[in-house]
Amino acid sequence: MPTPSRSDVAIPLPVLASSRTVRPSRSSRRRAIVLVTIQLAMILHLVLWIVSRRTGWFGGRTLSPIEPSDSMAFVKEGVVNAGLVFFVIALLATLVFGRWFCGWGCHIVMLQDFCGWLMKRCGIRPRAFRSRLLMLVPLGLALYMFVWPVVYRWGWHPIATKIGATSGWIDAPPSLPVWRMSSQLITTDFWATFPGVLVAIPFFLVCGIASVYFLGAKGFCTYGCPYGGFFAPLDEFAPGRIRVTADCDQSGHCTAVCTSNVRVHDEVREYGMVVDPGCMKCLDCVSVCPNDALFYGFGPPAVRKPEPKHAAPRPRFDLTWPEEIALAVVFLGTFFAVRGIYGVIPMLMAGGIAGIVAFLAWKCLRIIRDDSTNLYRWRLKYKGRVRRSGFVFLASSLAAFGLVLHSGAVQTLAGAAARLDDAVTVPAGAIFSDSPPQIDDAMADAAARAIELYRLSGPIGDGGIAFAGSPVLDLRIAWLHSARLEFDDAEAVLRRAIARHGESEASCIGLSRVLHTRLDDAPGYAYADDVLARHPEFVAMADEVIQRRIRAGMIDEAFALCRRSLERRPDDLMLLRRLSLLEAEYGDLDRGIALIRRTIEIDSENPFAYNALALALVKAGRLAEAEAAMREALALRPDEPRLHDEMAAILRMQGRTMEAESHAARGTGAAP
Repeated sequence: MPTPSRSDVAIPLPVLASSRTVRPSRSSRRRAIVLVTIQLAMILHLVLWIVSRRTGWFGGRTLSPIEPSDSMAFVKEGVVNAGLVFFVIALLATLVFGRWFCGWGCHIVMLQDFCGWLMKRCGIRPRAFRSRLLMLVPLGLALYMFVWPVVYRWGWHPIATKIGATSGWIDAPPSLPVWRMSSQLITTDFWATFPGVLVAIPFFLVCGIASVYFLGAKGFCTYGCPYGGFFAPLDEFAPGRIRVTADCDQSGHCTAVCTSNVRVHDEVREYGMVVDPGCMKCLDCVSVCPNDALFYGFGPPAVRKPEPKHAAPRPRFDLTWPEEIALAVVFLGTFFAVRGIYGVIPMLMAGGIAGIVAFLAWKCLRIIRDDSTNLYRWRLKYKGRVRRSGFVFLASSLAAFGLVLHSGAVQTLAGAAARLDDAVTVPAGAIFSDSPPQIDDAMADAAARAIELYRLSGPIGDGGIAFAGSPVLDLRIAWLHSARLEFDDAEAVLRRAIARHGESEASCIGLSRVLHTRLDDAPGYAYADDVLARHPEFVAMADEVIQRRIRAGMIDEAFALCRRSLERRPDDLMLLRRLSLLEAEYGDLDRGIALIRRTIEIDSENPFAYNALALALVKAGRLAEAEAAMREALALRPDEPRLHDEMAAILRMQGRTMEAESHAARGTGAAP
């Protein structure tokens, strides 16, 4: 007798035996209107920023993205932005009201619900894929994004640095940027933290259509959303929940319409409320209840739920424990294989792909092991015989597995190259100086091996195994050639990268540096001027070229480039700072002081702007004002030795030796 697949067993609902038809949910229409309105507001925000950049409105500035992932900037560097403010408010609101944001404010939920609606219109009802271990993925991603940076900075990094410096058992980790509170609620580069359009479209296909088809309604929320990793446990403590009155007759309509895969009728029967943290308060269950027995209200949270009236609803899972472990391995392997591949796959998309590949692996196992199994209307195997649709599914899945393995091989080669790359520690400033040093044999050998491995991880046309190249890969190869003083090879790689991927600021800076290694500087300056004429947004490149001209004694040319760049970007802070320093050092001192003060008005939390102001005031003989400016700098960065050196010098100029010595003791020990 054939053994039926457990994936094909329908979950019985009372509504199936009821003569009453489930009425349409009024809440779905309301929620759709809210979600679409929010998306239109997001689009308007983006359009206003684009227009402001082109017209100069608001100085090209806008509110920073209201995106929870931007909160990582706070845990890493102390940056407060709109994303952090929003995320904190959403977390606190969830702690009180439950997961309303997920159901009524998330664009990915809107995308999944829309895809689910389309599937139902096509006669396909999404089925939830239920796994115990994979449900922990969102929490793991959340901890990685928002907790691990804190543990690394304050825990692992100091320990690893000490071990690396004293025992040599491990290499000392690279230094971290200073963590200090700063505000970036306003930004001039709204799109800086978002992927490009070529990534956004596949992202929506993976996290929308594919995740709903294979993993079920809100499948990405269940197995790939890091924010849900925090929202779900917080929901357990929320007093605001879906609750039930005595009018409930267990029709099951609520469970039938729930797109969050919650067994509403079971939970309200046993506990008088919904306790599943997957509930996103969509209110569809409330809307369709034939007796209006469900409502949203306040009372005991899920962590204080009463004893079940009959028997606690037992969660139904599709996997045995050996299968759970095997699919967890498949998920992790896929995640690390595809994340960042070709420099384009972001973490959230990698999570969605990994969940889908895990499902494919499970379904392939069912085809091999079970007598019968299907995928929606498709009979993959029936009574021991694999059907045509089953062979197509197996072939497609094997192709997907092959792509994952190929991506893993590319990532492994690139990772090995990166480790060798890290051993090339010569500073870029030394390599691109007038007298570049010859690196030692060990470092040169590491650079050569890294170049070879990077090439193997590159595109097939360049002798590698990858299907596509990456501008980052070319930049690393060019740098390693430069470290070996192979500047002609570096130039060829950079020109190839620009031809393939277009002009990026990093590639143009790299090519400019390489051109300046020649005896004749003219081609380097000509190239930089040509690029900057076409790309006024390449501010870092402009600043580097200005500094190069200053070092070469080309002060007038440096002034001209700085002013020309500011004409096209009049409110750019980096260019304003550079012009202020130029004026203070080589031009009109009073104008330089005024410009420095203007930069401080724009960004009052930069200690080195106050330091620059203090030095300019010292040059003007205004020591009292210089001291006040330096105290502002020290208030912002009290542990910076260089600032204490400068303060000591200013105090000595005023004859206040005792005070000067106290600052000198906290300085570098070198005269400023």
